[in-house]
Amino acid sequence: MRPEITSCLRRLPFFTGLGEEELQAVGDMMITRRYKKQMIIFMEGEPGEGLYIVISGKVKLFKLLDDGREKTLHFMQPGDIFAEVLLFDGGPYPATAQAMEDAEVGLIRHHDMEVLLRRNPDITLKILRVMSKRLRQAQLHVRDLAYMDVYARLGETLWHLTKEHGKDTERGYLIDIPLSQQELANLVGASRETVARILSEWKRAGEIDVSRQRITVRNPERLRRWV
Repeated sequence: MRPEITSCLRRLPFFTGLGEEELQAVGDMMITRRYKKQMIIFMEGEPGEGLYIVISGKVKLFKLLDDGREKTLHFMQPGDIFAEVLLFDGGPYPATAQAMEDAEVGLIRHHDMEVLLRRNPDITLKILRVMSKRLRQAQLHVRDLAYMDVYARLGETLWHLTKEHGKDTERGYLIDIPLSQQELANLVGASRETVARILSEWKRAGEIDVSRQRITVRNPERLRRWV
């Protein structure tokens, strides 16, 4: 097993109780695949293979709405898992996964993961906690769409992105994912034109900087209160 895969597995919260031999066994059952930027990893509705782990790069999960628009669900970074729901109910993928940049992804197939879970029931509980957290996030997002205006939804989204993907710099918190105005609009459920206008307002107010599709938030808590 390659050292970077071992390191990635050690960082995963639900594998922290495994010894070196068990980690080696997980690594041995993992299939690794490389994807170029914008390549599709799997499509919504395709038969599910198993659990995925981001080894390097970043991955976007999204759904296509009935009107053809894209609804972004999550951004995954190294150490994150996705498609974990298939471990428990099988069936097709509930969303589409796409590489946001050149990425390497690990896949553990259903039957291999089932063997591991039977030997280590604690892992099952840890994966369920991950799923619970994402369900809670989805419920909050539905609430936000229903009760918040676009300013508030965009401010809340940028705040969450700084928590999950932010890097502390001299100028503020850099959201280390390339985000187009359309992708931000997909996240908050608004038009690209509206998001572009609000970003311009916040840039003039000195709350954010935008450079090469990367946003730096000067003070995430202040932006959250400001809206």
